[in-house]
Amino acid sequence: MSMTISDLSRRSGCTPPTIRYYERIGLIARAARTSGGRRAFGSSDVERLLFVRRSRAFGMSIEQVRTLIEAAAAPVAGCGSARSLIQQRLDDIAAQRAELAKLEASLVDMAKRCDSGCGMGSSEPCNIFDDLAAAR
Repeated sequence: MSMTISDLSRRSGCTPPTIRYYERIGLIARAARTSGGRRAFGSSDVERLLFVRRSRAFGMSIEQVRTLIEAAAAPVAGCGSARSLIQQRLDDIAAQRAELAKLEASLVDMAKRCDSGCGMGSSEPCNIFDDLAAAR
């Protein structure tokens, strides 16, 4: 079954520019061309794009998606590399959570300092501006 890029877009949820980009960088195979020069895609392209979209939704980089695609081509042999990549993503998320916790604590501290110091409506300059300007 041959489908146009518009059909593929509807079935995969990827926009045509994204499909062309993924084709250009090799995440999906180069499409066959009709006699009129239009791209002609198949059901395997839908499956591949859904795989890519799901991987990207989990925060995988293009290179990580490429690694997963290669690993999926040999599921038994590729399991170790896929598992390693997933662990790396988990580690990245843990680091991001720690960084967000620090950011939250800093913002809470700024709000508290404002409430106890200058407060809204006070004639004192707001502590938030000093906190943001200070390199701590």
